[in-house]
Amino acid sequence: MIKIFNKVLLVSLFFSATVFCDVKLPRLVSDGMILQRDVPVNIWGWASPGEKVTVNFLGKTYSQTTGADGKWLIKLPALNAGGPYDMAIEGNNKLSVKNILIGDVWVCSGQSNMVLPVSRVRDLYEDEIASSQNDMIREFTVPMKYDFHKRCEDVQGGSWISANPTSVLSFSATAYFFARNLFAKYHIPIGLISACIGGTPVDAWISEETVKKFPESYEVFKKFQDSSYVDQVVNGYKKLSDAWYSDLNKRDLGYAEHWSDTAYDASSWSKMNIPCFWDEGGVGAVNGVVWFRKEFNVPKSMAGKPARLNLGRIVDSDSAFVNGVFVGNITYQYPPRIYKIPAGILKEGKNLIVVRVVNVSGRGGFIKDKPYDIVADDQTIDLKGEWSYRLGATAKPLPDQTFIQYKPVGLFNGMIAPLLHYTIKGVIWYQGESDTFRAKKYEALFSSLIDNWREDWGEGNFPFLFVQLPNFLKAKDEPSESDWAEIREAQLKTLSLPNTAMVVIIDSGEWNDIHPLKKKIVGDRLALAAEKLAYGETNIVASGPIYQSMEIEGDKVILSFSNTGSGLIAKGGGELKQFAIAGQDKNFVWAKAIIKGDKVIVWSDQIKNPYAVRYAWADNPAGANLYNKEGLPASPFRTDN
Repeated sequence: MIKIFNKVLLVSLFFSATVFCDVKLPRLVSDGMILQRDVPVNIWGWASPGEKVTVNFLGKTYSQTTGADGKWLIKLPALNAGGPYDMAIEGNNKLSVKNILIGDVWVCSGQSNMVLPVSRVRDLYEDEIASSQNDMIREFTVPMKYDFHKRCEDVQGGSWISANPTSVLSFSATAYFFARNLFAKYHIPIGLISACIGGTPVDAWISEETVKKFPESYEVFKKFQDSSYVDQVVNGYKKLSDAWYSDLNKRDLGYAEHWSDTAYDASSWSKMNIPCFWDEGGVGAVNGVVWFRKEFNVPKSMAGKPARLNLGRIVDSDSAFVNGVFVGNITYQYPPRIYKIPAGILKEGKNLIVVRVVNVSGRGGFIKDKPYDIVADDQTIDLKGEWSYRLGATAKPLPDQTFIQYKPVGLFNGMIAPLLHYTIKGVIWYQGESDTFRAKKYEALFSSLIDNWREDWGEGNFPFLFVQLPNFLKAKDEPSESDWAEIREAQLKTLSLPNTAMVVIIDSGEWNDIHPLKKKIVGDRLALAAEKLAYGETNIVASGPIYQSMEIEGDKVILSFSNTGSGLIAKGGGELKQFAIAGQDKNFVWAKAIIKGDKVIVWSDQIKNPYAVRYAWADNPAGANLYNKEGLPASPFRTDN
């Protein structure tokens, strides 16, 4: 009898918990959210099965009764831009969402160049940051989450944040400048949903159903559905990495002998001109830890003042000390080293900077053509030149880490699927660096992603704007093949999909940095593309010249373009650069090129029977200068594909 009573009690408790479950909202539907204007929008969530949920908004009431799964979705009619407003949601409990704006909502996705925050580019855009106070621009950052088993229904965290000089530092720089332009022109709220993760290949953002079309990616996805395998990979690498660093630190003479102390005598150390890689400066092709020291003089006018230490970019990690005081460290190679020197550290006369650099694999050292200095007020102390150095310890290379979030489908399930009910204006996308090794597959993968997102969002062919990869790596003296050029070509071909636009930025990259800092150019050009594609501004030129066709006349090739605007120009004057031509042997040589009307005529005295032309076909097409008069660069192209 007692057993029966206990069973009845458990069933009763379970039934009560189910029936009287509170109404719950997704994290996106929260205070400060921006709803999409001019089209019906979704408000959704969870409650008890069979529970009536009511939404009160702008003086109207909308209701729905949940099904057996406890889910509910209410579609509000098209709304005019405006706000702020409050919303009340009621079921077994009452909820309110406050400070709602109605405007345009853009999903901002891709890899690290979309992630890169305003804080990383603050030195370039101090005025823009200072004037960023604008409650009408808000960003929701989706936390990193991967899942190989199911589509997640909600994101793990996040909130809507409005722009101001403090908060904007964490905004995606590309997305912020994009929004800033749109608000300046249309004066409506702009919502940014940033769902982007550094280093990610394109298929991490594609659904399982779509990835099935790509057997190689699908096999990787199936492999990572094994949770025990994922745990083995994650824990195995952590154990290996922890042991590697622990062993290195124990053997590091710099720690044992306190090489960061000002009293330490480093007069016997070797010399190296910084910036350079270790193997160029005398250390050799080794991995491990190297310590660097440099004495510098501080004038009386800088003594005691707070200052900024710029240490360019260092491969891989570093720790910096000024006059024996630790001032900062960064644990991986990509961010710029910008450290604060507190007041009272710098003294008049001789001072000391010490930098401990750890390199795990490949070439260690200091990247050239970056700032290495100390700045206080308007005064600068140059740190480039001769430094003393000593090897602290060598180590075998640390094997590459397997980043689980890079694997197919995981981020779609974890970060995109939870957004699919949220009504949006469109998408801006900046990605491709991690796919340069498979450029030939990228067009199909990227096009499939766009189709996949549009289908799953269920909002038709919403505008999809993307960034073509910038110039990167050292410029070459002669025409050559290029993985980066092939990726740019794959991106260019993606324009065949309806309602897409591409911005070209081969004039704003950095040869020595995969994360170029000029993000305002990127945001400005994305906004220009949006004005034409998404906002119907038919009278503007939103793209640089795009190659259309070629015609061979004798020993010359005549090229035709679209998006010539009010005319083609060689930016900066002078001759057109970065054109190459080949004969039937397909060996390309540099060519001469001139503009004639809306066409470009290309030739070389070395080629009598031309076969094909290429423009800006390189990792870093330095000096490429074909533009339209509106100031937009031509996309790289080749006619031999």
